[in-house]
Formats: sequence, C-alpha cells, structure tokens
Amino acid sequence: MKGQVLLFFSVLSLSSVLGQVSYSIPEEMPKGSLVGNMARDFGLDVKRLNSGKARIFTRDSDEYIELNNERGVLLIKHRIDRESLCGQTTPCALHFQIILENPMEFYSVTIEITDVNDNPPSFEKNDVKFKISESAVSGAKFILDRAVDPDVGLNGLQLYKLEPTDNFVVKLHDQADGTKNVEMVLEKPLDREKKEHLSLVLTAVDGGEPQMTGTMQILITVLDVNDNAPVFTQPIYKASIKENAPVGTVVVTVTATDADHGSNGRITYSISSMLDHARGLFEVNDQSGEIRLKGNVDYEKARTFQINIRASDDGGLVDSCKVIIDVIDMNDNKPDIHIMSKSNVISEDAKPGTVVTMISIEDADSGENGKVQCSINNNIPFVMKSTTNDFYSLITDSGLDKETGSEYNITVTCSDEGVPSLSSSVTLTLQISDVNDNAPVFERSSYEAYIVENNTPGLSIFTVKARDADWNQNARVSYILEDSSVNGVPVSSYVSVSADSGVIHAVRSFDYEQIKDFHFRVKAQDGGSPPLSSNVTVKILIQDQNDNPPQVLYPLQTGGSLVAEMVPRSADVGYLVTKVVAVDVDSGQNAWLSYKLQKATDRALFEVGLQNGEIRTIRQVTDKDAVKQRLTVIVEDNGQPSRSATVIVNVAVADSFPEVLSEFTDFTHDKEYNDNLTFYLVLALAVVSFLFITCLVVIISVKIYRWRQSRILYHSNLPVIPYYPPRYSDTLGTGTLQHVYNYEVCRTTDSRKSDCKFGRAGSQNVLIMDPSSTGTMQRIQSEKNILDEPDSPLEQKPPNNDWRFTQGPRPGPSGATGGPEVAMGTGPWPQPPTEAEQLQALMAAANVSEATATLGPGTMGLSTRYSPQFTLQHVPDYRQNVYIPGSTATLTSNPQQQQATAQQAAQQALPPPQASAQPEPPKAAQTPASKKKSTKKEKK
Repeated sequence: MKGQVLLFFSVLSLSSVLGQVSYSIPEEMPKGSLVGNMARDFGLDVKRLNSGKARIFTRDSDEYIELNNERGVLLIKHRIDRESLCGQTTPCALHFQIILENPMEFYSVTIEITDVNDNPPSFEKNDVKFKISESAVSGAKFILDRAVDPDVGLNGLQLYKLEPTDNFVVKLHDQADGTKNVEMVLEKPLDREKKEHLSLVLTAVDGGEPQMTGTMQILITVLDVNDNAPVFTQPIYKASIKENAPVGTVVVTVTATDADHGSNGRITYSISSMLDHARGLFEVNDQSGEIRLKGNVDYEKARTFQINIRASDDGGLVDSCKVIIDVIDMNDNKPDIHIMSKSNVISEDAKPGTVVTMISIEDADSGENGKVQCSINNNIPFVMKSTTNDFYSLITDSGLDKETGSEYNITVTCSDEGVPSLSSSVTLTLQISDVNDNAPVFERSSYEAYIVENNTPGLSIFTVKARDADWNQNARVSYILEDSSVNGVPVSSYVSVSADSGVIHAVRSFDYEQIKDFHFRVKAQDGGSPPLSSNVTVKILIQDQNDNPPQVLYPLQTGGSLVAEMVPRSADVGYLVTKVVAVDVDSGQNAWLSYKLQKATDRALFEVGLQNGEIRTIRQVTDKDAVKQRLTVIVEDNGQPSRSATVIVNVAVADSFPEVLSEFTDFTHDKEYNDNLTFYLVLALAVVSFLFITCLVVIISVKIYRWRQSRILYHSNLPVIPYYPPRYSDTLGTGTLQHVYNYEVCRTTDSRKSDCKFGRAGSQNVLIMDPSSTGTMQRIQSEKNILDEPDSPLEQKPPNNDWRFTQGPRPGPSGATGGPEVAMGTGPWPQPPTEAEQLQALMAAANVSEATATLGPGTMGLSTRYSPQFTLQHVPDYRQNVYIPGSTATLTSNPQQQQATAQQAAQQALPPPQASAQPEPPKAAQTPASKKKSTKKEKK
C-alpha cells in the first residue's frame, strides 16, 4: 500500500543542515517498502552517498527506516505500528537525520505515519453489573465504561449500540475536555415484578473500512426503590504529583454523599474510566475514596492524567466526577550525548577550524532542567562550537603538533541547569598523524675529535648523533658526508661516515707532520617526503706520535771526507769545542731533545750539554792527550718510547793543521759500518763468484773454439801468412824495435784508493812509402785501433785500387799474366770466402798497419819496421790463391778462374772508385780521461 507523499524543503541558516524533507506513509507497510527517493528529493548524486558514507542517525534505539545508498531511497526496515509508536498522539512522525562525510553534512527527514484501521474497539471489562431500583424514573442515566480504540481519526471509535432497547438507550455526553461519556439512559420504567434481571449488550463501532466492533455485556438487577443518588462534593478534582514519586503515594481523595440511609446510603467508590496511558498507574479506595499511586509516572512520557471516579450506593444510584492529575517535572534525566560522526585520526597539519566530531545532545527534561551546556577539558587545541540548540561540533582551535602531543583524550561534558544539575560525559580518543615538519638536529653545534697519527685505516674516530622529533620513517636519520676538499684532496679520501649510525671512520693513516687538523661537514637527512636535513661542522685534530727520530743537522756525517773540530792544547776548562745541532719533526714532548755522550776516546776530557748539545772541555788539555779524539753523541727525544740518533764528532787536539793531517790520514776509514754491512758483503761475494765462474766458462769456451779453428787451419792446403803481434816486427836478423812504455802513477793519502795508469808506447810513428818512391810521409797512428778497442766490430771494406801489381813485376809464377780486368782494377769481386779463409784474412789483417798501404809498379808498400834489404824477390811465388791483407780480393794465375771472374762481372759491378780507399782522418789525441778509461779496459 502506497501512501500519499508530502514533500517540502526548508533551507536553514546553518551551513551544516542543508535541507529537510517530509514523507507520509501508512503504518504496517511490509519490510522493504519504498518510503521515498531521498537522493532525488535532496538533489544528491548517488555517488555522493557512497563517497560520503551516507547513513541514518536517530536518537531512538529502534530503527524503522533504512537507507539504500546504491539507489538513494529510503525503505521500511521493520513494520511500523503507529499505535505502539505514538499512541493517541497525532500526527505521528519519525524524525531522523542523513549524515554524510567528507565533508560532513546532514539532512533532516520527517516521516509521518498515517493510521490504518487495524485495531477494533475494546472494553476494559467484558461485563458490567448494575443494580437499578425499579423506582428509577425515565431519563435516569447510568454511566458505562468507554470502549478504547487505539486507532485515531475515522478509524477510531465512532458510535455505540445498545441492544435490546426495550428499557434503555445509549447516549454520548460531551465533556469539557472533548471526551465523551457513555451513558445508558432509562426510557421506560423498570418493573421488578415483570423482570428482575436484564441482560444488555453494548456494542462499540469504529469508522474504518471495514468497520470493526467491540462488545460488553451489561447485567442489570432491578432493586427496590432508592430515590437518592450519591453526589460528589465537586465535579472535578485537580491534583499534582512529582514524577518518580514512590508507589503508594496518595494523590487526592474524592468525597461523595448520599441522603438515603442504610444500604441505600452506603457509598462505594470505583474508577469508571481512564485513558490508556493512565491504566495501571492509579487506584482508588472503594471505601475512603483515596486515589493512590500504583505505578511510576514519568513526566517525559505523560504530563497529565485524567480519571473518572464513580460513587454508587447500595441502591444502585451513582454519581461521577473527574480527577485531573498533573505531573511535576523533576531533573531526573541526564543529558544524552550521541556521536553523530567522528574522526579517530587527524593530521598534525590540519588547519584551525577543522571539524573533528559532530555531537547531538538531548535532555528529556523540560524548562531549566532541559537546558544543556557542553564543555571539554582545558589545555587542548580543541573547542566546542554549537551549531544549533541540540548539535555541537568539536573543531581544532589552533595548530597541532605531533611532537608535542601524539594523542588526545578529549572529554566532552554536558550539564543541564537543573537543581541539582545533572551531567554526562563521553571521552573521545584522537590520534595525531605525523607530518615531516622537523629537520634532524645534532646534539652539538660542532664537533671536535682527536686521533693519534699512524692510525689503522678503517679506525672508528667518533660518532655524530642527530635526533628528529618526528615519528617513524620521518624520524629515521641518515648521515651523509658533504663534498669538500682538504688541501686539494677530496675529504672522502680522509674519512667516511656510516649512513645509519653516524660513526666516522678514518679512510687512511694520518701523519701529523703532513696534516695537523682538517674539518668537514656532515649532513643529517631524515626519511620523510620531502626529506629535511641539517648539517654540522666536524673538526679532526691529529695527535702527534713519537714516530720520527731526531735528525742531526750539525756536524754533517759524510762518507768520503773528514770533518774534525780542532781544540788547541792551551784550551781551558769549559772550552766550547762544537755544538751538536739536531731537530725532531715531532711536536710537544716528542720533540724535546737531550744530548748524551755515549762513547769517547777520553771521557774525562769532554762533556755534552744535556739540553743544548754543546761539547766542552771539563779539564785542562795537556800534552799527553791524544791528538785524535772520537766522540759518539746520542740524541734522544722525550717520547714514549723514545727515539734516538747518534753522531760521531772527530776532535783534533793540536795547535797546527799539518799535525792534524798526519794523524787523520786513515781516520775516516775507521768508521763503523752500519747494520747492513754483512748483507752487502755477502751480496758482493755472490756477485764476484758469479762473475768469476762466468769468465772461467767463457775463457774455456774461447780456448776450445780457437783450438778447433787451429786444427782446421793446420789440415788445410792454404798458405799461411805469418802473424805478427802488434808493435812487434821481425827484421830478419836485425833484431826487434825498442819497446817504450810510459807509466803514470797517481797516489793519494789513502793508498787503497790510488790509481795506477799505464801509458802507451812512446814512439809509434810509421813511415809509409809513396808509389814513386821519392819520399816518405809521417803519419800518427790512430789512438783507436783494433787492439785498443777490442769491442769495436771489424768491418770489411772494398779493396783499394792501388794494391794490385802491374803486368810486369806482379808477384806470381813467371810468365803468368792476368786478365785486363786485373790490370785495370775493374775486375769483379771474388766469390765469398769460406769461414777458414775469413779467419786467415783476419789474422793477416792484424799484422799490417792501420794506414792503407799502396802498391805501385815494381814496388810494394812496406813498413819501416822491416829491413831496407827487403825487396820484391822476397815475395814468395805462390802457386795457389794469394790473400791480400785488409782485402777480400783474390790473385790467381788460373785461366779458368779468371774466366769465371769475368763472367761474374756482368752481374755485379764494382763500386765507384772514389767510394773506396778513403783515408781515415787523424783522430784527436787522447785526454787523461780517455786514457784512464782505456787503462780500465786493459785491466779488465
């Protein structure tokens, strides 16, 4: 069944209440029935209902209406019984609000419940008994119990019917309060003799469709005549009672009188009728007429009660009166706090005025007892703001800070103005979510740390610590080494920082003498988004360590020269001989130096100043004191452990310099060898042994090779040209030339370092005859020859055109003539000689002079070392090949060999004549340095 829908909107002045709509539906609609399209009526989108988490808020515990967010309609959740919901109150309506979030807003909805004829009229009693005197006159009235119909309007009670109607009729009598009394009126007098008992049926009929009825049986006993009826002292009684008054409290006493006597004058009190909400609350004493409280009355449920009291005598005459009872309100209800919507978590960057919670306040009391004031606890950044009489909003009053307060327990207290005042409270727990609004803060504004030099790389120096007031990830601090340089070197090559712990490690080993301190910056960065950071300056101070021994600056210690201090024999006590000067590159006490005399030739003669290193005499110098005095001074620093250095001071006790020279000739060689002397001696011995064995193997190899070559030459058919050593000549019985040697001896004071140089022969002039035999020329022999420079290579040069004999007197067998190419010097080169031939040619070349000899017609170039009687007749007549010293040409008398030589001429031509036989320029005279170098080679 669909009811008529009434729709209207009202825009309120408050921003939180956006509209109001009313619907009208009949009661007893089945579950799921459509009430109205709320989304359409409020002009809301269905998506807004879903995103705003739309829901119904009602103060009542029973929910009759539900909201379908998918369709935006209101549906019946439970069957609605108007009578149980509102009773006789009209109109009957449901009031609730539609709450939306993000942003928070609500809409008021009123649903009017219309009555349906679903309840028949009913009487409190199924039957009622009357005793009526037969003397009752027509028109006598008898009050009947009213029927009750929970329905209202047309569906409520409309009329009564009384059957049979022989003696009585039923009439309704209007009361001043609008109610109607049911009266049974006697129309025809009763006759006890005809009928002593009458049975009537009273029917109550409502106006619904279909009509519903209720009945009550009336039993009448006809009595004897009683002509006086009871009469109440006043028709209406008024009384008041405080709500929550205890049971048994006397509300009021009614009084009625009867002029009759006896049983006809004895009055009995009873309640004839009362409204539904008063049933069971009051009772009347049938003898005294006291009306007492039987149940509990509540001002909030019913403020006024109306009771009809009937007074009847034994003769059956009755009278009635009305009792009106007013309920006095008492402050017996605490304010009721309903949380409409709340947020459990709010960000700390929320702006002031942000709504946190919406609260609905209700106090069932009235007047001053129903006026409510709400407040919250102090010292919190929140405030309560009233939007309407019954609605409050909890909003932020100032900025929030997670670090100051991460959680707030907000107690909302609502008190009425009754006496005594009643209050109720509710506690709201609100979490503050963190925002990265705090940068890390170092515990100190700057750091200084110390580290001892020569540290191990990777050593932990110290730790920097920064704290972040934020929470969780926003408070996670990472440490970063900022880019910088120390003396042009990146600081990352000096130190490193642990990103998690902030521990600073040394990357390298530090040297105090190179760097004494340096500084850098460390940045602390949190894990928020975006991250916040701060930095701090860290200064590292290198502490000195005694890692450097003292260095002696004076006197200088040289290996090759002698430095001695002279002390005259006339020196007095305290004579300053010299001063040992030393420095230590360390600092502090590590650089404090002390001087001590470790060893001395005569300890009783000299002393060393402990602090200044001055060497002074401690007694008078005498003639008995040795000239050579050797002092060993040790210089120690003050470090732990201490380091030291020693210096040897040579002191000459003499008055003249020659005396010093004679005594100190071999002094310098008495120095002590260092700790590595043994190593060097072993190394030198090993090298010398290796060289000796190598030379021995080479010499043996050369000897074996020469022996094999000599055997080859001995068995060959080649003629042997005599071999003459250098600077030696055979004069055929005339003797040898005089050998002159120059010796150059150089000595020093140190005989072990003297050099002895051997000079060359004093006379090495060579006379060479010219081709015309008209004269001789003198030529200085070259300093550098084959024997002087054994390492120089022997180069084979082209033959000289002047070496060949002419046609007539050339050596060879008589009558033998060579080809024209031999005479003219244009013949081809001979075939390459064999290994034996090359060796023989080399041996022959060693006999001749370094200057190129020329052969002319009939003559032969000879050295003046030979006898003047040596002529061409001494030249042997070789029958085979003749080897010319210094040349690869071959002279032969074999015609076949000449023919073969002519054939080779077509393939290979001779080099230009000017390219051959170029005389070597004279070399410069030897210098002493070159002589010394040559001498060393001769020694080798």
